[in-house]
Amino acid sequence: MTSATPHLPLRQTLARACRWWLLAPGLAGVMLAQAAPAPAAANPLLTPSPLPLRFPAFDKVRDEHFAPALDRGMAEELAEVEAIAANRAAPSFANTVEALEKSGRLLARTTTLLFNLLAADANPARLQLRTDYAPRLAAQRDAILQNPKLFARIDALYQNRQQAAPNPEARRLIERYWRSMVRAGARLKPEAQARVQAINAELASIDADYQQRTLAEVNDSAVVVDNVQELAGLTPDQIQAAAAAAKEAGLDGKYRIALLNTTGQPYEAVLSQRSLRERLHRASVARGSRGNAFDTTRLVARTVALRQERAELLGYVDHASFQIEEGTAKTPAAAIAMLRQLAPAAVASARREAAELQALIDRDQAAQGAPSFALAPWDWSFYAEKLRATRYGFDESQIKPYLELDSVLEKGVFFAANQLYGLRFKRRTDLPVYQPDVRTYDVFDANGRQLAIFIADLYARPSKQGGAWMNEYVSQNPYERTRPVVANHLNIPKPPAGEATLLTWDEVRTLFHEFGHALHGMFSQVRYPSFAGAQTPTDFVEYPSQVNEVWASWPTVLANYARHYRTGEAMPRELLDKVLAAQQFNQGFATTEYLSAALLDLRWHLREGAAAAASATPVLDTEARLLKEEGVDFAPVPPRYRSPYFSHMMGDYSAGYYAYIWSEVLDANTVEWLKAEGGLRRANGDRLRRGLLSRGGSEDAMTLFAKLVGHEPRIEPLAQRRGLVVKP
Repeated sequence: MTSATPHLPLRQTLARACRWWLLAPGLAGVMLAQAAPAPAAANPLLTPSPLPLRFPAFDKVRDEHFAPALDRGMAEELAEVEAIAANRAAPSFANTVEALEKSGRLLARTTTLLFNLLAADANPARLQLRTDYAPRLAAQRDAILQNPKLFARIDALYQNRQQAAPNPEARRLIERYWRSMVRAGARLKPEAQARVQAINAELASIDADYQQRTLAEVNDSAVVVDNVQELAGLTPDQIQAAAAAAKEAGLDGKYRIALLNTTGQPYEAVLSQRSLRERLHRASVARGSRGNAFDTTRLVARTVALRQERAELLGYVDHASFQIEEGTAKTPAAAIAMLRQLAPAAVASARREAAELQALIDRDQAAQGAPSFALAPWDWSFYAEKLRATRYGFDESQIKPYLELDSVLEKGVFFAANQLYGLRFKRRTDLPVYQPDVRTYDVFDANGRQLAIFIADLYARPSKQGGAWMNEYVSQNPYERTRPVVANHLNIPKPPAGEATLLTWDEVRTLFHEFGHALHGMFSQVRYPSFAGAQTPTDFVEYPSQVNEVWASWPTVLANYARHYRTGEAMPRELLDKVLAAQQFNQGFATTEYLSAALLDLRWHLREGAAAAASATPVLDTEARLLKEEGVDFAPVPPRYRSPYFSHMMGDYSAGYYAYIWSEVLDANTVEWLKAEGGLRRANGDRLRRGLLSRGGSEDAMTLFAKLVGHEPRIEPLAQRRGLVVKP
């Protein structure tokens, strides 16, 4: 997934309207009290970084530098916008829209760095900054977007956009500014604007509270084990890592298993002791609903209710309609229809898989002379791995030695990018980083010119949010002549010192996926910064990254990186063929757990879901009802995220989690096109780059897709990929 910062200067705020970390606007008067700015010489944030490609000076920036830079940046942006709005000259593209594109540079640098660090390496000082500045930054955004003089200029250009725009991309930008201001309430009456501001101020505070609670809850919910015998199934390295984690937490002599942000936990696939698998699962699904200091259920309900009220004030039926209007689906009905078309086939497939797993449990228990038991969620991954081994002749433990992190990244991800696009990567160790594990690479284009700097932050740690994402520290900007500094973040468990990092297949696929987002940022070549990189509709932004996943299992790529971490021997052809043959395995489970979460997200943000949120009905009761109504309430397969820890739903992807499978429809069609055109060829890479990855948000997303593959999207390739039988 991509990540956005909660407040950017106006041009970027408009381009990223209602994206994940974006905070809603609050009371405009809050931002007027400002601290005296620090001297530029004492604060490295006040001037662009002197490092290559403006790479952040992580070693120079201290937490106390942020507040003065934010204060000055906010003041500068306000002054710049006020000058544009008060300009006595007739509005033109140059003196209004282009001027806005150039505004807010200091604020952009500061917020980008701060909120990227909050996601990757939070600490108490940074968390406090988010709490303190959330309402102020949000208030500034609101004051600008609802500025009547500024909107009058934008509206004049919009009404005459065919003549006012110097090129089609400029016309699209005028339209983007106009829509964003209207959607922020620029045309509302003052009393309605004031209520929108009040709602957004509360949402900003809730967001900061929610982010802190979910991070703290993940750490607090870690499972502690007293006896090493309970860890049967883990490798010695994994046991050693659990012991080290416990010792770091002051639990010397015990073992600590940290949770990931998803419902399912990786160790459920390997732990032999069923009671520990159950403990792990129950700890995971209880997050955010334990009635403790980290409980988020009240925040979830209040957020959904406030979003509904705001949507109605802005003239929409519900928040889902407000959000999806800017996507390629256009309406909640279209998004839900696609999910409902897939859901029956997915659940039916999951039930067939469950029957096979139950039969395996029965046989295993009978062989041990023990009574059988009913398949539970904490059993699924464990027995699925056993079934995979039986059916395909391998399990995860057999392939992991061939999936060493450095090899996957440099001989897999980078190799595919070289073959497809001609890119070259050179590791560098002279740039400062915010954590010792973070690595950096210069990225060179086929012509030898430096294209970007790539940051790889791949290991999990308590200060890091869960999941995987891409962000940009520096974006392509023709006005500033900047080239991208792009980061990928994963949460791979770190092995003990000196041991190899061996990946699961899912982690390999995620590495390729996130690098697809990175390519979207690196290849950006647009006229206007608002369209740079991955600034596309939410239900389109995952599409290019999902296409990049195909290279993880592409035979020539897989053969290049899948080498034994000790011997260097290539993965045996027989094992490689088994890996490829098993790609549809367990897809009923994977599709059902995803669809149930996506449907939850949409249903919460329809009018009826919002009404339930505004009532006294407990959040988990409403969740259960919604899952049952959609026919995805299959107990052995819980949602990938439950409502209390569903960060997508609470943030950038609200009413937009459907985007992953919506984008995968486009992805599956594109992979068909790639295969028909010969696969991993420079000609295909050039076409992908020229027709899709370099265009960002500068053209209509579905037009870009149709131009690339030559037809409208069809659902059949996705159904075939996942082994589903979908009724027309």
